[in-house]
Amino acid sequence: MNSKAAALRLQVESVLASRLATPFEYRDRQIVETVPAGIPPLDDLTGGLPRGSLTEIYGPPCSGKTSFLISTLASRTTASEVCALVDASDAFDPHSAETIGVRLNQLVWVRCRNADQALRATDLLIQGGGFGLIALDLSDIPPRVARSVPLPVWFRFRRAVEYTPTVLLLLDREPNAKSCASLVLRLQKRETNWLQTSENAEGNSLPHSPGLLLDGWKSCAEVIRSGIREKGQAPVSIDACGDRVNFEMQTIWNDSLAMCGRRTSAISKGARRKR
Repeated sequence: MNSKAAALRLQVESVLASRLATPFEYRDRQIVETVPAGIPPLDDLTGGLPRGSLTEIYGPPCSGKTSFLISTLASRTTASEVCALVDASDAFDPHSAETIGVRLNQLVWVRCRNADQALRATDLLIQGGGFGLIALDLSDIPPRVARSVPLPVWFRFRRAVEYTPTVLLLLDREPNAKSCASLVLRLQKRETNWLQTSENAEGNSLPHSPGLLLDGWKSCAEVIRSGIREKGQAPVSIDACGDRVNFEMQTIWNDSLAMCGRRTSAISKGARRKR
């Protein structure tokens, strides 16, 4: 039954994509402007995030989606663009984001309680216009809830943002936008880096095992779909192209958490990681 449902969904999606793309020549745009996400290996791999298009970033928890989001927000707000973040589960940490470089006075943060509120808020922001980036974060929403979003919603978002300077960014655990997205990127965690605590390094005896602090992680990004073209290039529409790159993310600490983290182990309450 699952395979039949998946096949039916793919068929409906393909039909809708062809019917929406042909009249408005969505795939025949001559130039697509891109902007950097702020992570050099990913920018080299993808060429940047396309304006006037939907970009989907998906992957399991701890794969680097939140770090990608914050880095992109920092890149765009530093460029004096007004951005909007629709936080479906109210999980965004503005203090960590500001530490990285996000200009909070350039950011509209919409805090939602569920996916339905997040979709409605995203629709209003797209229709309002004026944003350089609109990010819809469904990363902490259960996958079954994200899968239940009707396909017409993603098609409507794609059409509404087309021919605008807005970058529409979707973050989730599984690919849901499918052919509605011009760029689809899958993130996976490869390796975790740990840092010795000062107590462990000095050889002091502790009542528990010497702790380690999270120092960062290495992830892999793979291009699943790329339907954008750069200036002077022939039209391209590639599915499952398989281009990938490894990149490293560092843990972001604010001063108070860093002071606490120096004297506690990873198994204690004080050693916390900012997402």
